[in-house]
Amino acid sequence: MAAFVNMNGKILPGDGAVIPLDNRAFHYGDGVFETMRVVRGRACFLEAHWERMAKGLQLLQIEMPEGLDQEQLARMIGELSAQNGLPHARGRLTVFRDSPGHYRPEHNVGAFTLELFPVDRETYILNERGFTVDLYPDMRKPVNALSVYKTLGAQLYILASLWCIRHHLDNCLLQNDRGNIIEGYSGNIFIVSNGVLYTPPLSDGCLGGVMRMQLINTALENGIKVYESSLNPQNLLVADELFFTNVASGVQWVSTYRTKRYGHRMALRLQDLLVKKMLS
Repeated sequence: MAAFVNMNGKILPGDGAVIPLDNRAFHYGDGVFETMRVVRGRACFLEAHWERMAKGLQLLQIEMPEGLDQEQLARMIGELSAQNGLPHARGRLTVFRDSPGHYRPEHNVGAFTLELFPVDRETYILNERGFTVDLYPDMRKPVNALSVYKTLGAQLYILASLWCIRHHLDNCLLQNDRGNIIEGYSGNIFIVSNGVLYTPPLSDGCLGGVMRMQLINTALENGIKVYESSLNPQNLLVADELFFTNVASGVQWVSTYRTKRYGHRMALRLQDLLVKKMLS
């Protein structure tokens, strides 16, 4: 963690206690979070992050923390970036219900923390070695109103990542409770077939990723066709490319799914286009 964090608008040392033990984010996972890429002290795609967070809070019936709006968030990110000497960083905004009570809270007032973490480079770069992946078999993601948001209960993704470690994989493919392939444990997925992009629809329960939408828009702006359609293992076996997307790393291409091998020409092109958008 960086030397300083922001707690409800106040910059505090990050190497000591910041929140109390009875915090509902710790006790119940009662909140949402946003992971952001900070470049030159500015959060990329901030409007999209803000919109998703606001909708997630509305669904959870958590009030927007006092004094927190999109303009103030941008200012606080810049200040924390300067305070920590991190012009380029991975940021995390966590908003939680700040209320006494057990499952039944006494009120719905929101509070927040803002953290920055160092990154290796200013912008995205495509992974040199393609990922090796497989289907995660132990658990499936339910499709419901919470599926598209980054809520604090992330056990499915944690267990999937641990499964990858045991099986010497870089990532894995999660399925919904209908058997459709929807995402990886750390990002949305796209396949490329005959120059056309395909990605699961939000109605299949995948995360409504900010980078997912940025990539869709970037592809369309550059004349690349994109379709949102349900995916199954057979689609992976006939695809030319498979890659993951998230705001922390951009595009990460997959080289191997079981016996299937993939290229990365489209992934490289889209990564370059995203970097240009970030720096514009």
